[in-house]
Amino acid sequence: MNNLYDVIKKACLTEKGMALQEEMNQVVFKVDPRANKIEIKNAVEKMFNVEVLKVRTANMHGKKKRLGRFMGRRSDWKKAVVTVQEGQSISFIEDL
Repeated sequence: MNNLYDVIKKACLTEKGMALQEEMNQVVFKVDPRANKIEIKNAVEKMFNVEVLKVRTANMHGKKKRLGRFMGRRSDWKKAVVTVQEGQSISFIEDL
């Protein structure tokens, strides 16, 4: 991946993700499906100026959705749970 913004698509701001951030100092991101853990770690460290201890990834399958009588499917995506060093944090809500 050439660009940092190609690796990290956006942050997952869900209830579960916010609980992980408060309790275990972990942040959840939607990332490019081709990105590996090393690329994700380097992108987070450069974008947010923090030290990453661990990266866990999961391939998420798109849900089946119905629109009238037609069945469709959402796109598959990759989720990354990034553990940040104690004392450092990535904040999305406070910056608003």
